[in-house]
Amino acid sequence: MAVAERMEALRTKHAALDRNLEDAIHRPLPDEIEVLRLKKEKLRLKDEMARLHHA
Repeated sequence: MAVAERMEALRTKHAALDRNLEDAIHRPLPDEIEVLRLKKEKLRLKDEMARLHHA
């Protein structure tokens, strides 16, 4: 997979995680473990995008 394709796939996943995170945070009783998992995954994707950008 080309770098540009991988970046686009990561951006798409990152955006989906962002929506899921917003939904999780705004629930009446947010699941803190799920919120933390989504935040960590979102950060992992952001780090991978940064590495690809600087490679």
